[in-house]
Amino acid sequence: MNQFLTTLAATGSQTVNAALLVSALLFAIGLVGFLSRRNMIIMFLCTELMFQAAALAMIAFGKVHQDLSGQVFVIFILTVAAAEAALALGLVVLLYRRRETLDSEAWSELREAA
Repeated sequence: MNQFLTTLAATGSQTVNAALLVSALLFAIGLVGFLSRRNMIIMFLCTELMFQAAALAMIAFGKVHQDLSGQVFVIFILTVAAAEAALALGLVVLLYRRRETLDSEAWSELREAA
C-alpha cells in the first residue's frame, strides 16, 4: 500500500509538471502570436489563449497546494475573459465599420504623440 501511495504521489507531481509545461507553452504561443500579428481578431484570440494558460497554471498550483483557491481564481479569470471578449468584439465591429480593415497599423493615429 505504501508503494502505491508513493507511486501515486510521483504521478501527481508529474501531472502538475506537465500541466505547468503546457500552460507555459500556451502562454508563449499566445504572446508570440499577439506580438507578431497585426489582425485585431488574431490578437484578441492570442489574448484569450494567454488567459487560458494562466487559468491552467492556477489549477495546477491549486492541486500542488491541496487548495481550492486555484479553481476560484479560474472562475474570476473566465469572468474577466468573457467581459473582455464582449468588449473586444464590440470594438472590433465598430472599428471595422469605420475603416473596413482589421489591420492594427491602420489605427496607428490613435497612439499618443511622443
